[in-house]
Amino acid sequence: MIIEIDKNSGFCFGVVEAIRKAEETLQQQDVLYCLGDIVHNDAEVKRLTRKGLITIDHERYLTMKDTTVLLRAHGEPPSTYEYARQNNIRLIDATCPVVLKLQQRIRKGHELTKSNNAQFIIFGKKGHAEVNGLVGQTNGKAIVLESTEEIDKVDFTRPIELYSQTTKDLEGFHLLADELKRRAINVPLKIHDTVCRQVANRIPAIRKFSARFGLIIFVSGQKSSNGKMLFDICQSVNHNSKFISSIEEIDIQWIKDVDSVGICGATSTPKNLLEEVAEGLSRYFCFEWAEMLK
Repeated sequence: MIIEIDKNSGFCFGVVEAIRKAEETLQQQDVLYCLGDIVHNDAEVKRLTRKGLITIDHERYLTMKDTTVLLRAHGEPPSTYEYARQNNIRLIDATCPVVLKLQQRIRKGHELTKSNNAQFIIFGKKGHAEVNGLVGQTNGKAIVLESTEEIDKVDFTRPIELYSQTTKDLEGFHLLADELKRRAINVPLKIHDTVCRQVANRIPAIRKFSARFGLIIFVSGQKSSNGKMLFDICQSVNHNSKFISSIEEIDIQWIKDVDSVGICGATSTPKNLLEEVAEGLSRYFCFEWAEMLK
């Protein structure tokens, strides 16, 4: 039996940096609040919770004063920073540098295009933390589109500026961009490719990886939009792909008739969780082999 972990899977650098800042702060104080899950992976959230990280939502955040709050890699809208200034909240800003740069681009672009009434379109998942932060740069005026099927929400009598959530797939972004080009005949259209290449480059890599094995076990948190997108790609290449969030979810029947297993995950999946799954499968096969030799 061949069991292999995808070398390209695991935390992206934005998540790594957010976790580093959380752990460093918790070495200096017993408790640290985090606005939203620091990463969309239950196992990692539980590990940091044991160290003193307390996850809060925006409703609770807006009741707090005189404390310290970590902003995760996804980023936040300007209103979050303003509330902190007004209520003596020390922010530890772990916004991913790629997301932060995108926020600045959208905010600057929105200011510069007020005179021509341009509409800002963000290709992304509605309600996603990063998308909420990006929409906030336009004072809530940006339009969020999840696919070309929603393109009728666009006013084709006004100039258009297209951006993307950093973790969306390039193919979907290009499909939307092409449809906007086709329909925006008499209005200015600017297309800004803001998909993070660290994420985008995982797509061709995971396609190749998925094709090599009899079974793919994809490990990710249920809340991870990046995980869902990458798993869909695995399934499109290898129909025998299974999504799990922990080793307990593995059904041994999956591996009865395969001779190779590939283990991969999202940008929010820690390497140690992938290794735990691989080690668990290895122990199972060693046990089965020993039983056969008896």
